[in-house]
Amino acid sequence: MLDRPTETNDAMPEGSAEAHADAPIDYQRELLSFGAFLVKFALLVLIIRTLLVSSFNIPSESMQPRLLIGDYLIVDKTAYGWSRHSLPFALNLPEGRILARSPERGDVVVVKHPIDGTDYIKRVIGVGGDRVQLIDGDVWLNGRQVSRLPTGRFDIPATENMREASYGNPCFRPAFEELSSTGELWCHYPRFRETLPGGRSYPVLDLMLTETDTTGVYEVPAGHMFLMGDNRDRSQDSRFPATAGGGIGIISEERLVGRAWVTIFSTDGSAVWYNPLSWFRAARWERIGEGF
Repeated sequence: MLDRPTETNDAMPEGSAEAHADAPIDYQRELLSFGAFLVKFALLVLIIRTLLVSSFNIPSESMQPRLLIGDYLIVDKTAYGWSRHSLPFALNLPEGRILARSPERGDVVVVKHPIDGTDYIKRVIGVGGDRVQLIDGDVWLNGRQVSRLPTGRFDIPATENMREASYGNPCFRPAFEELSSTGELWCHYPRFRETLPGGRSYPVLDLMLTETDTTGVYEVPAGHMFLMGDNRDRSQDSRFPATAGGGIGIISEERLVGRAWVTIFSTDGSAVWYNPLSWFRAARWERIGEGF
């Protein structure tokens, strides 16, 4: 007798992996799932940028020599507590700060401009109760002259982003310009080291005697700050009354965003989007990781 092959049922049990392999894709469910992921991711980013840290870039020379145009830094938002100004967007919330802490003299802080809400980065010179005055470029704090010693020149090449920010005049005045043997334009500025009471020390630039190098006495109310840029002749700060796009006046601590923490990237502005090699050449790698 010939053996006959046993008949088998090729149909797979319902619910098996093979049965589902050819099932149509539920595009509506996939879109909803992807949308939910995006919402969760956006909320996570919002929480981090509101409560923990945020990134800022430097658009002007006002904080030279510590900060250059094209620097990107991380700001610590936990340093002074949180307010509506901690948000990465404007909301009409009540004033006041949660877990408020006051900055110390010498801190480099980001604040919201009291008129137009722009982010400004400056150094804290005076806190509540202080009396601040400038005489011939020297800072006087509570009737005592703040130590300021010359430390030679600050030399920096005139980078592409410096040219753009200054409308083609990157060194401020021709007196500070010098062409190198290779034809590269360099800026040379007088540099000093300033030391506040308590020992906080940092470099500053003071290019020449100007009207704002000698001022009256500024009395800082409680809960307020007197801020200045380290580049004393190129900074709109607390020496000037608050105006849109200009000075900030003696500013309330309520407008604090955070304290500068670390530089995470820096570029000289020469990169072009269509040339990836230029991205690396434009980076100022040596500035990455500098703290405050």
